[in-house]
Amino acid sequence: MSHSLTPLKPAKPARNFTLPDLDGKPHKLSDYRGKVVLVNFWATWCPPCRREMPSMERLSRRLKDQPFAILAINQQEEADRVFVFTGQLEPYPTFPILFDRDSAVSHAWSVQGLPASFIVDKEGRVAYRAMGGREFDHPEIEQAIRALLNK
Repeated sequence: MSHSLTPLKPAKPARNFTLPDLDGKPHKLSDYRGKVVLVNFWATWCPPCRREMPSMERLSRRLKDQPFAILAINQQEEADRVFVFTGQLEPYPTFPILFDRDSAVSHAWSVQGLPASFIVDKEGRVAYRAMGGREFDHPEIEQAIRALLNK
């Protein structure tokens, strides 16, 4: 799996969305303004998606004292299937798992394949993107996120 990110220059405004989590609680991207946010589009049937999920949790734990968040947006799957999958992960994900049941958000974000990830800066702009699986706890990715955190 890769550990590179593609910078967007200039950074472009992130499309806002509101999606429910496993408990039905809505999460709105704009509520995370002031934080660096990793937005990840994924599905349980996608092998690289499955492989990168634990690295996202390890990154989340490393940055737990920083203004950083992860929003993992599942594509068109039932909550029960996602619940069973996440229950098998080690470490278990503590970040919100959201549901884009009709793929409206993935279309708005121009997602062409899975996994697709975007790093949104504190001002709500997409600073980086990554298409395909990543080791999110790799030092190069963590360094890029820390640079955004320090801006």
